[in-house]
Amino acid sequence: MATDINSVVLVGRLTRDAMLRYSSSGAGFLSFTVAVNRSKRNADGSWTDEPSFIDCVYFGQNSQSISQYLVKGKQVAVQGELRQSKWETDGQQRSKLDVVVNTLSLLSGGNQGQTTGGNFSSQYSQRPQNPMRDNVQSAPVSPVPGPGPESFEDDSIPF
Repeated sequence: MATDINSVVLVGRLTRDAMLRYSSSGAGFLSFTVAVNRSKRNADGSWTDEPSFIDCVYFGQNSQSISQYLVKGKQVAVQGELRQSKWETDGQQRSKLDVVVNTLSLLSGGNQGQTTGGNFSSQYSQRPQNPMRDNVQSAPVSPVPGPGPESFEDDSIPF
């Protein structure tokens, strides 16, 4: 039997500042909309961007602390799953799809409220991270390339 897959990955820009709200139990959550562009060819052969606006909800424990960084224009990457909400208004059935975010990465742009002024990337997740992966440190990468193969002599090879 095949299993169903419900996975969404988006990279786009926030259309407005994230809204911090609280559930009836007092847990904080963020709601925001991500604009994602798709290039589309017009009838005359020119290309144009066609935006899609996707509503997202983030229930992470650190919702309150990261809400200040989720400002209009900020580029974000989200990974999550689709959830459908259903309700009735004036006798009509309504429904809406949202992305429930599991992982949120801050990328670039919209740096209001930042003191560094540069691009940065931070990742927030609802699920605990792997502690073994968090303790791994990578060696710094030198921006200046080292000596090329032409600077080695046969005598310096240890075998």
